[in-house]
Formats: sequence, C-alpha cells, structure tokens
Amino acid sequence: MPAVSPSRLLTIPEACEQLRLSRWSVYQLIHRRELSTLKIGRRRFVPAAEIERFIGRLAEVGGPR
Repeated sequence: MPAVSPSRLLTIPEACEQLRLSRWSVYQLIHRRELSTLKIGRRRFVPAAEIERFIGRLAEVGGPR
C-alpha cells in the first residue's frame, strides 16, 4: 500500500464538506463500505483520493442510489 501524505487525509467533517453531505450520510457510506477510511488511534480519516474515487464512481453510474 502506498504511503498517504497526512495533508491528504480528511477528517469526517472535512469529508462532509467536500461531499456536501451530512455527517450521518457520510457514516452511512462508510458503514456500507462505499467510502473507505483509515483509523489512526481513535480518529477516523478519509483519504482525499477516496473522495475523488467516490465522486468519479457516482459520475459513472449517474448519481447516488
């Protein structure tokens, strides 16, 4: 697995802002494994590349389910 730069890791609130979704919606995506995260200690982070991948996948299928 390639190293991830700490500046490229988003907190859950930052991921919510990037995706323009509520915190609940982002946690639902994580729970359904539609959005991958990294857990470091007690904190959970979303790699910026994962946000880009998720948005790209939505564009391919025409939006959220």
